[in-house]
Amino acid sequence: MEEASNKYKAGFIAILGAPNAGKSTLLNKMVGQKISITSKKPQTTRNRMLGLITRLNCQYIFIDTPGIHRAKGVLNSKIVDSALSAISDADVILFIADAFRSDLKSENILLSRLNNIKKPVILALNKIDIIKKTALLPLIEKDFKDYPFKSIVPISAKHGTGLDILFAEIEKFMPKSHMLFPEDAVTDMPMRFIAAEIIREKVFRYTGEEIPYAVAVTIESFKEYNRIDKIYAAIHVEKNSQKGIIIGKNGSKLVKIGTEARKDIEKMTGKPAYLKLFVHVEKNWSNNTKALLKFGYL
Repeated sequence: MEEASNKYKAGFIAILGAPNAGKSTLLNKMVGQKISITSKKPQTTRNRMLGLITRLNCQYIFIDTPGIHRAKGVLNSKIVDSALSAISDADVILFIADAFRSDLKSENILLSRLNNIKKPVILALNKIDIIKKTALLPLIEKDFKDYPFKSIVPISAKHGTGLDILFAEIEKFMPKSHMLFPEDAVTDMPMRFIAAEIIREKVFRYTGEEIPYAVAVTIESFKEYNRIDKIYAAIHVEKNSQKGIIIGKNGSKLVKIGTEARKDIEKMTGKPAYLKLFVHVEKNWSNNTKALLKFGYL
């Protein structure tokens, strides 16, 4: 792709919103593949990561962030700080709100932080596929009329509805720049990181409400060969009872988690993978600074 130096645009867009607003789902849909994990559990995303979309006239560099909420505990405080710090790095703020089930407390925390920010803020009202169209205007008038958004775009991250309009609105406020990342890149994160996140997603998905938020995954070894990748990973929980749940009867749950994670990893790498999982108990790790550092959250 040949960019015109005097017309081309490139910049950073911070995706912000309450937990479960659909930020990671939106990023995956825009990029065209899974780079950020999704779950019905709130606060699934913990680390800032970039999603890269390169088009003819513009390179969009999206900063995926954890959901903004009133933080409790060391891990949650770190997560919220990470999300809010993305504001200073961004050229454009993309505020994602759940049009179906709003989280006004969390949204107001974020909007209060944006009050003095002299950067364009675009509101994307997500999940319009599950609400009546006639409900949109009253929702905007009720919850968002007091903030001077540059534009408001109804979208469905799940189905891709409204994304072309959203891209066009964002591009209006992007700075002129040369391409900042390689044209074919989709994220700045290494495959080791994405593999760990995929495994953590499967833990949430296949243990349901039985396993709480305090789950971490570390990649002990990731060796890439011509025909196969060999990955050894550890799942860290806080209690022995949680370890038993993840392993399951005769190891069945752990096998299911590993099988589904391996399939997603193979889609990312385009070749077969061998994935071996272990489960370790790290008591109260989510409030332990040394453990948070070990797991890459500090």
